[in-house]
Amino acid sequence: MTTTSPAAQRTGGLRTGVQRFGTFLSGMIMPNIAAFIAWGFITMLFIPAGFFGADSPFGWHWAPVAEIIGGGGDSATIGWQGAMTALAEGEGGNFFAYVGLVGPMVTYLLPLLIANTAGRMVYGERGGVVATIATMGVIVGTNIPMFLGAMIMGPLAAWITKQMDRLWDGRIRPGFEMLVNNFSAGILGMILAIVGFFAFGPVMLGISAVLGAAVDWLVSLNLLPLVSIIVEPAKVLFLNNAINHGVFTPLGIEQAAETGKSILFLIEANPGPGLGLLLAFTFFGVGAAKASAPGAAIIQFFGGIHEIYFPYALSKPTTILALIAGGAAGVTTNMVLGGGLGFPAAPGSIIAVTAAAVGGGVGNLLVVYLSVVIAAVVTFLITGVILRASRKRDLAAEGDSFGAAIAQTEANKGKSSAAMDALRASSGAAAAGAAGGVATDRRIESVVFACDAGMGSSAMGASVLRNKFKKAGVEGVTVTNQAIANLDGTADLVITQQQLTDRAKAQSPNSIHVSVDNFMNSPKYEEVVEMVRDQREETP
Repeated sequence: MTTTSPAAQRTGGLRTGVQRFGTFLSGMIMPNIAAFIAWGFITMLFIPAGFFGADSPFGWHWAPVAEIIGGGGDSATIGWQGAMTALAEGEGGNFFAYVGLVGPMVTYLLPLLIANTAGRMVYGERGGVVATIATMGVIVGTNIPMFLGAMIMGPLAAWITKQMDRLWDGRIRPGFEMLVNNFSAGILGMILAIVGFFAFGPVMLGISAVLGAAVDWLVSLNLLPLVSIIVEPAKVLFLNNAINHGVFTPLGIEQAAETGKSILFLIEANPGPGLGLLLAFTFFGVGAAKASAPGAAIIQFFGGIHEIYFPYALSKPTTILALIAGGAAGVTTNMVLGGGLGFPAAPGSIIAVTAAAVGGGVGNLLVVYLSVVIAAVVTFLITGVILRASRKRDLAAEGDSFGAAIAQTEANKGKSSAAMDALRASSGAAAAGAAGGVATDRRIESVVFACDAGMGSSAMGASVLRNKFKKAGVEGVTVTNQAIANLDGTADLVITQQQLTDRAKAQSPNSIHVSVDNFMNSPKYEEVVEMVRDQREETP
């Protein structure tokens, strides 16, 4: 059964394809962000220029720091770099003298986590295992952190495993399944690891070198700020994941492993442009946009949910020029003054940015803060001019235009979100529920909120429904959230945004599907709660 709220159906196209590709890339990175943050904090604390390093800007030094970073504390021989040097010079016996936490984590742990996650996305646990084995060959065949290699070899190895299993699907004699499955995966993993070592690794090394040289070229010619021309409009259209997670994060990690920080982590994550836009709407906007902008600014700047400012930009498309200018100003500041982050800031909150920047010392933190302020000021000034110039026309045309912009934002993203729902509610434009109720004879014991990434908006929606069940005194219902790709058909009821319902139905055809356009306060939730409560009263 499926119940939906009326909404315009979204058409496919290039944007949809890029969004899906970006979702796949972010699906490899986002579940492992905690590991990136852990590595970033270890680097921040224990490299020579860190809090406890030999060259600490605070004058502190903790004796075991050499064992933690490896290489006896010598900045020229840290972690894998020192280990590779020792092996190249025939000093294999000194290998473990160079191995600490910093090098092995960025060389082995992080790429292998990415590969395993990618493999599981394509072919479950079996795909994850083979992807990890194959990626190990790529890692050992190179001398730089192989994030791009993991993001390519991981899905590829899992896909090859899936195709291999189809060759003898249903043809294995009973009792030999485990033998065939284990040996086939092991042999395929060995072959792919060898191919990765001798062929794939060097190719990825070349690609990484080309991409790194392109970034260096942009920096050397002071052209890196021009990247904002692509990034800022892409953010508003939800096309940024392919750029950010596909290029910036892998290259940024490589730079951070060598220098302790990277400017690439701040090109997309800088909260300054969004803050400047929202402040401009606070002072110069009209109607619902003006009323809701202050709350949105707090969520965007401190919560890191950048999508909440996208409807404002869509309601006045010329303000995208202000976002581009603000983003370019922030990049220029960091490029000229040498600011950067030690690890990805996810989400793009000022709190996360601070945590990622503080490892570079007080000077670096001040530069990063300056880049945020300058980006915000530039965006604010240009947006203010744009809004003031059209204020009379906007006042005359004020109606449901801002609500339409919110709907357009959700259509661009392909899903709703708690941020958009809260924004709609605060502007007084909450969507009405569809006619008709949710009814089923199936006993509901598990409810799953599903979205592209299975994080963020779906988690907040699940929290809302759990609270409604609790207030209604309904027990025995499990409410969780996950990515649509991870639906396994066991959920009794699946709740999605209307434009994702078809994908959810294909993934979990036997579940009941409820489609909403408002994850935060949809009337459908009351119907679900009432239905489950009635079931419990009839059959305790």
